[in-house]
Amino acid sequence: MEHREEHSALGADEIAAFWAAQAEKHGLDPAASWSDWRAIELEIAAISHYVAPGMTILDAGCATGYSTVCFARPDGVRVLGIDYIEKMIDLAEQRRGSMPAEIAARLEFRVGDIRALDGIPEAAFDLVVTTRVLINLGTASEQREAIEALGQRVRPGGLLLLSEATVGGWQRLNALRREWGLPDIGVPSFNLYLEESAIVESAGDDFILENVENFASSYFVATRLLKPILAQAAAHDVDVADPNAEFNRWASLLPAAGDYGTQKLFVLRRR
Repeated sequence: MEHREEHSALGADEIAAFWAAQAEKHGLDPAASWSDWRAIELEIAAISHYVAPGMTILDAGCATGYSTVCFARPDGVRVLGIDYIEKMIDLAEQRRGSMPAEIAARLEFRVGDIRALDGIPEAAFDLVVTTRVLINLGTASEQREAIEALGQRVRPGGLLLLSEATVGGWQRLNALRREWGLPDIGVPSFNLYLEESAIVESAGDDFILENVENFASSYFVATRLLKPILAQAAAHDVDVADPNAEFNRWASLLPAAGDYGTQKLFVLRRR
């Protein structure tokens, strides 16, 4: 299949500089990787469903380790977190140091780039995870190469879990918003959303797609559609994405339904 090459609005150096600045600005706050921590918690819950005691996990693009430490909580789980922003890893090490000794001993963080995994052995992990990482690669070809390389680190029978923003989810959410006279939500300049079919194709014949979890769909409909409609009706200026708002807390408790979440979890098993 011939691929049409796509690029993010920012170049690779600009994307790296953006995330370094986020690490400096937010420190250990989860906003260093995403301002909507409610959505992060939904993401963690979806991924944690696949984490079992004794697993070895690669968290590729771990940022400050906010999610990584959650994956390490079950007994005997060992997690390697890598990120290409040195400040992110410094903060992840700081977070590790605050954890109970039994968990901290099973966590390792190092500077690393998912575009260059040569120092990480192949077929060494029961679970390889990305959380909003591939979307920060500047070109579609880099995304495809990264998925292939990450898949090579999964043991036969293991899982590749990719929590990434998709073009389809973004388009469907905006179509829903347009029905109610709301403007489209844009793609951040430092992101390049993925086509769902490209994710599966890039994983290759060694992987079977077991599930696509739309874990954030109800939350996005409530906070990016219902909330702005209510705000308009009440002539009230609110930050619809404010995770500390009571409305957003309620929205995070809704059962997932539909396919309107930009963020989705792809569950692929290696043959």
